[in-house]
Amino acid sequence: MSLDFSKPLYFLAPLAGLTDLPFRSVVKKFGADVTVSEMISSNALAYESKKTYKMLEKSPLENPYSIQIAGSDTKIIKRAVENINNQDGVDIIDLNCGCPVPKVVNNLQGSALLTDLKKMAKAIETIKKHSNKQYTSVKIRLGFTEKNHLEIAKICQDSGADFIAVHGRTRAGKFKAPVDYDAIAEIKSILKIPVVANGDIDSASKAKWVLNYTKCDGIMVGRGAVGRPWIFKEMKEGKEILSKELISSVVLEHFEQMIKFYGEYGVVLFRKHLHTYSKYGYSGASKFRDSINRVTDVSQARDLIKNFFNS
Repeated sequence: MSLDFSKPLYFLAPLAGLTDLPFRSVVKKFGADVTVSEMISSNALAYESKKTYKMLEKSPLENPYSIQIAGSDTKIIKRAVENINNQDGVDIIDLNCGCPVPKVVNNLQGSALLTDLKKMAKAIETIKKHSNKQYTSVKIRLGFTEKNHLEIAKICQDSGADFIAVHGRTRAGKFKAPVDYDAIAEIKSILKIPVVANGDIDSASKAKWVLNYTKCDGIMVGRGAVGRPWIFKEMKEGKEILSKELISSVVLEHFEQMIKFYGEYGVVLFRKHLHTYSKYGYSGASKFRDSINRVTDVSQARDLIKNFFNS
């Protein structure tokens, strides 16, 4: 499956605990071009944890599909890649060099690799060398505490990345600092490989503006798609498509996918999504959230959801 960057591609960003198979399968129906697994520890992959293998599963709709790994130990990364090589239907292995979460950073993974660019380069080279998948990509931030985005981006390209996604903040900026679209544009201007822009893209108009401003080859949306998987269709069509009927059908489809994938535990896991879906001006939303938080039975949850979103 080759990626055609001749027109902008729209990516769903990996978000821990949110962008699982059920959510990705819903997003695919609204035209997301590329979906990425939740971030997966290369340690867990190297040691073949059952729970981790469940996270690798993909929907038949996911094509192309990317698996994102976190790690810095090249021996472990090599083993993780060899295990991914045995998985069919994977097109891209992505290295996470952006996650700001302390427990990831403290293991010299995620954005911690931005503090040791030699190690980052070796990690990318290891994936490139041992992967039998078509593409190797990297997701970066602009730096750790200070920006050194051009150096980071250049090393990604020189180490064999086929494309990169850039979150326009430093690690110190977490998710709150303003996104530096100028820095993303600077990276795009010096690289020969495609660059995908990421950070605070939450509407069709914002996506269009970011593409024009940065001249990037694609857009990656994470939080902007949670509770709003139809954003990909909106970005491609350049207009809002929101309606109560749309929300109701999406919520039920998403719920059924959760039950199919997780069984009854899907009811509990779906609560966080329902909290977001219910914010679109429905009356009695806080009462609904309170009720759904107490329910674990599938048919009871389904009835509550139907009644609330069809009211």
